[in-house]
Amino acid sequence: MNNEELQNEDQNEDQNLSATDNIDETDQEPQYKEYSDEYLTSALEAILFSMGESVSIDRLATALEMEKRKLVKQLENVIYNYNNSDRGIKIIDLDGSLQLCTRNEYYGVLAKIVNTPKKLSLTDVVLETLSIIAYKQPITRPEIEAIRGVSCVHAINKLIEYNLVQEVGRLDAPGRPIMFGTTEEFLRCFGVSSTNDLPIISPDKIEDFKKEALEEADFTLSVDTTSEE
Repeated sequence: MNNEELQNEDQNEDQNLSATDNIDETDQEPQYKEYSDEYLTSALEAILFSMGESVSIDRLATALEMEKRKLVKQLENVIYNYNNSDRGIKIIDLDGSLQLCTRNEYYGVLAKIVNTPKKLSLTDVVLETLSIIAYKQPITRPEIEAIRGVSCVHAINKLIEYNLVQEVGRLDAPGRPIMFGTTEEFLRCFGVSSTNDLPIISPDKIEDFKKEALEEADFTLSVDTTSEE
């Protein structure tokens, strides 16, 4: 074998090794980080405090360079310990997003320092409409009205104004009616992590909604008739 053939053979071996190295680098799994509970608690507190709003688990996993599955598992212990410590704030879970909020028992003290937040005024009509949306979402206005038996335009507009309900899409049907669902603010106001945590509602309660709606409609009609007279 002459020198030229030897050089060609060496070049081929180098190319094969280089290709193998590239394959190995490509096949390598991402290097995730791991933290102690103490560090993760401090990091989580810093992130949530700085953001001032809810942060999704996905964003936290990316920021911390952690595997999401392991982060979720470790957060169970971290949040439990955090919320059972002597603090004025707690971490709440809002359907896969985390946020810092003031503990309820310190509301009275806090109200003396800052302006008292405006409390939502939910009439029976608005509350019934909200209940239907919460349990039946996504749901359209005609579907809500079919359950209540009366127009729900005003109630839905009020719920949107209070940021308890939002448009979540359109139904693939003639006219493409708007579908409504609850918001993150709804979860926050009612103290639940997700709509799965809502108490089970019986079919009898839905029937009660219908009866009350019919009584409301009859009362409104009676008032209008009296006014005309």
